[in-house]
This record gives sequence, C-alpha cells and structure tokens, in this order.
Amino acid sequence: MINKIGKITLYVNNQEEAKKFWTEKLNFVVKFEQAMGPTMKWLEVGPSENEFTTFILYDKNAMLSQNPSANVLHPSVILSTSDIENAHNKMKENGVELTDIKAMPYGKMMTFKDQDGNDYMLREDR
Repeated sequence: MINKIGKITLYVNNQEEAKKFWTEKLNFVVKFEQAMGPTMKWLEVGPSENEFTTFILYDKNAMLSQNPSANVLHPSVILSTSDIENAHNKMKENGVELTDIKAMPYGKMMTFKDQDGNDYMLREDR
C-alpha cells in the first residue's frame, strides 16, 4: 500500500531564503523546482541526489491562500505509493477517512486522516 515516506512539507516565510539555508548552510541539493503559476513554485530539497525523501519548501502565505484552514505551524507529511488506486481501495475498505484521488501535473494524490483527525497526503509520482 505505502512504499516510502516521500516528502515532508516545511511551511516557510520565504522560499528563496529557505532554499539558501538548506543548500548553502546544510549542503542539501535542489531535487526539484517548478513554477506553479505566476507567483508560486514547488521547491524540493534533499541531502543528496540519490535520497528519495525530500523537504518541500512551501510558502506559508501561498498555502493559506489556497486553504485558509491549513495548519502552517507544523510540517505536512506526504507518503508515496506506486499504486494509488490500490492504496485508496484498501484504505477505504479499512474504514480510513479519505478524499478522492486527484490528478495533478506531477502525478496523482489523495489525503487521509489518522485516528486523531490529522491530515496526511499520499502521492503517486510520475
């Protein structure tokens, strides 16, 4: 069902400052960077090119404009799967509260809640 811990979102005040911190002070590398419209971008950093798990450096204000109820005070965990449809079906059978699968430019995703109502995302990357 779930193969790896894929991405952890760190909500930051300034993506460029966060990028400099992680790459210049901690020697991380930029694993992925892509514009998401005129004012936003998706930015992932990791300890090396070979490491699968990354930090997404996501602008706090951008997240709040998309989802005003988002909790930007703590990281957001994104898990990975190679078969999101199968994972969705199994979770549904197991009584997990979840959303429908959404197709995005980078792959498919859905969210689910744990026993305490905390949100997690599951992604199948292209």
